[in-house]
Amino acid sequence: MSVFQRILIAVDPGPARLSAVRLAGDLARLTGAEVRVLHVIASAVSLAAVVPLEDDAEGKAVLDEALAVLAEKGVKAEGGLTRGLTTEVAESITEAAEAFGADLIVLTPHHRGSVEALFNPRVSDAVAHRTGAAVLLAPEDPEAA
Repeated sequence: MSVFQRILIAVDPGPARLSAVRLAGDLARLTGAEVRVLHVIASAVSLAAVVPLEDDAEGKAVLDEALAVLAEKGVKAEGGLTRGLTTEVAESITEAAEAFGADLIVLTPHHRGSVEALFNPRVSDAVAHRTGAAVLLAPEDPEAA
């Protein structure tokens, strides 16, 4: 029996996303874990409106790319898209992880200064504080960027 049997990979449109996918794919291949990929299509709230930060086609492309990388590694995975405000991304990830029964969540950190992080917490920090699953922050791969 493997330590990690269900891995949720949370991908975003950032350039470091593929390092998370590759790392999780390697772990899944070694452990035989089930894998689910999640991409949250985020929107921001302005004074007068909700503004999408990417459209459906862009979100689907991010998800499809992650699934293709996993397939190249021989890892079978399912994927899903969800929508949320930027302030709800961590909650969306933890809810998806709970629904999937994930025992590991893999994502990429977003580097911010300490002052910015005080007013706008990192998604990875918020996920770690909300979940009972292990959280693995994949290092950025300079070759993948």
